[in-house]
Amino acid sequence: MGGYVITEEEREYLSSYNISRFDRPSVAADMAVFSIMGTEAAEEENYRKDPEKRLKLLLIRRGAFPYKGCWALPGGFCRPGERVEDTARRELQEETGVGEAYLELFDIFSDPGRDPRGWILSHAFLALIDGERYRVRGGSDAWEAGWFGISLEKKQVKKEVQEVSAEVENVYELQLVEEGEVPVKLKAVIRERKYFHDYHETVDYEILEAGGLAFDHARMILCAYLALQKRADDTGRIVFDLMPELFTLASLQKAYETIQGKLLLTPNFRRKIAGLVTETKRMSDSVGHRPAKLYRRNLEAFYQE
Repeated sequence: MGGYVITEEEREYLSSYNISRFDRPSVAADMAVFSIMGTEAAEEENYRKDPEKRLKLLLIRRGAFPYKGCWALPGGFCRPGERVEDTARRELQEETGVGEAYLELFDIFSDPGRDPRGWILSHAFLALIDGERYRVRGGSDAWEAGWFGISLEKKQVKKEVQEVSAEVENVYELQLVEEGEVPVKLKAVIRERKYFHDYHETVDYEILEAGGLAFDHARMILCAYLALQKRADDTGRIVFDLMPELFTLASLQKAYETIQGKLLLTPNFRRKIAGLVTETKRMSDSVGHRPAKLYRRNLEAFYQE
């Protein structure tokens, strides 16, 4: 391991070390898989404008206990000798059929009692894909998998600021809707408490209403959505993993606006992303409106030393 040489003294210590003296948690990985996808509105009604697209989240309906029949993020347990990143990719493939996705760890969930099976730590990953390339399916312990439109409303219910401390309380209402012949609608309510002392922040979450979501996944989805918004606002590079290989600047801007939930000034947006894109010689062939130049990501900007 990195050229480290174990001494005889250390070898003797390790030979008598009993790790079973300490309780050990099980380790799991869960994935919040996001995509920007079209709605089911008829194309003939929208042929003169860009098809309506929205941010969607991939959920699976559990086919096994606990929480059998509830909706959850795809995920599962680490196998012996397996890195947690590899667990995330394997479980995503097994439960949904998605073989390729951008993955980034955004948090670890370790609250006692978060899983009725025992002490389980979950490593939570943001996963971004071009969802229109996939036909997701259920597998492993998932009955089915589906894309849910996601929306979030925030209400501040408390704000107290002292000289060296502060407390802020927000309540989030999370709405998840799967379109189809029989739409599925889930609504969760989560309380967020932020404590500031000497300018340092501590955050606690409480699920007030799970809304048909398993485990603590209502909280996990909220944190994933907030993490995605922050990353999109900070550097913006993460948004490109929601795009096809070739895209128009208008569709890229729409993706940013969809994630951040606000309109952006086009000149400011294009200045911000100018160094991240490269113009191609190809044009879009969209029906009903003028062709536009197609761009791809600038690899020199994405893969710097």
